[in-house]
Amino acid sequence: MNWAKDNKIIFNEQKLKVMVVIRRKRRENKAVSIYLNNKPLEQVSNIKYLGIFIDSRVTFRKHIIQTSRKCSMLIHALAKLAKLSWGLKHEAFKTIYKGAIMPLVLYGAPVWIGAMEKKCNKIIYSRMQRLMNIKITKAFRTTSHEALCTFTGSKPIVITAEETAQIYRITRDRQNHQLDHEEEPKNWTHPADPESACKTKKRNTRFTFSQMEARTNKESDREPLYTSRIN
Repeated sequence: MNWAKDNKIIFNEQKLKVMVVIRRKRRENKAVSIYLNNKPLEQVSNIKYLGIFIDSRVTFRKHIIQTSRKCSMLIHALAKLAKLSWGLKHEAFKTIYKGAIMPLVLYGAPVWIGAMEKKCNKIIYSRMQRLMNIKITKAFRTTSHEALCTFTGSKPIVITAEETAQIYRITRDRQNHQLDHEEEPKNWTHPADPESACKTKKRNTRFTFSQMEARTNKESDREPLYTSRIN
């Protein structure tokens, strides 16, 4: 609070929450008393930060449940626009699924992708995707999830989330990795340098020789198409 007074910043105690983050399985007394402006702050078990629900055990199950519920409500609303014999076609439903529902599900995937290791979380997203696939294909409710993914040509949402997280990690590592580095002028290479040219020639000759050896071995293994006898 002294820092806030020095910088002339005022905090609103009504907009602040308190959450104790703990990963232990045993039960402990998590009640804490924190005051701001002589007023106690409310203690909660989960907080929404930048669109992601973070719970006290960092399991992200609250986020998965809320996202699945929101997408299911959107799917049921879209279902009123089409039935078996009239309404939107499957192409329109598929476009809406890729453009409206998938971004909601995959938002923040690199953060909560670890929660997909649990089977209960996978089932929640699989049910939501199965519901949308039924609306796209207009199939029976007894159709399996794998068959519906095959009919619609869509990957399981768990695999898509893992791919999104993996792409983010690769992109982040490339940004952090410094490709350009300082080098002294005497170590600079040039195509006109004879030493560098000799190195490239040796590499090319080695590559061609290995290719020739592989081809000769393949040709020697082949059986002759005809045989000639000399009397």
